[in-house]
Amino acid sequence: MNRELLISNLRNIPNFPKPGIQFKDVSTLFKDAECFREMLDELTRLYANKGITKVVGIESRGFIMGAALAARLGAGFVMCRKPGKLPGETIKKNYAKEYGTDSIEIHLGAIEPDDTVLIHDDLLATGGSMRAAYDLVQFFKPKATFINFLIELRMEGLDGRSAFAPGTDISVLLTIDE
Repeated sequence: MNRELLISNLRNIPNFPKPGIQFKDVSTLFKDAECFREMLDELTRLYANKGITKVVGIESRGFIMGAALAARLGAGFVMCRKPGKLPGETIKKNYAKEYGTDSIEIHLGAIEPDDTVLIHDDLLATGGSMRAAYDLVQFFKPKATFINFLIELRMEGLDGRSAFAPGTDISVLLTIDE
């Protein structure tokens, strides 16, 4: 994978959404066709032989690559959304993030016990939203669960991997140490 291509297309926005936060804007990764294709090709290579039957994308940036990857893998796509956005019955999980708290929901019946699930999001920082999504997915007791991020931030105060038990299958395309 072309790490330099990703780095050159990643935008940093200081003090967003509040002072002190250095926001990594992945939207600039998606607007460049070569960069988008590079990420999708690498994710397809990583998961093509894992038997993925469902890809869960976390709102909202996880929807973009998650849906594209699901189509490439011949898998279904499941949305993990903020409260009140999914019609019908859902289950909900609260979580802490680097600048507050939030909740996410998933439809009841979205995942079956015979599914092999890949949960995808754009960025691993504290691990809060992914851990909440992971817990929601585990409610359905799938055969296997994989976790993927486009970017992992490793810096003081951020240790997203610690939100998961050792041995949890987590992959990232790009690690940024700051």
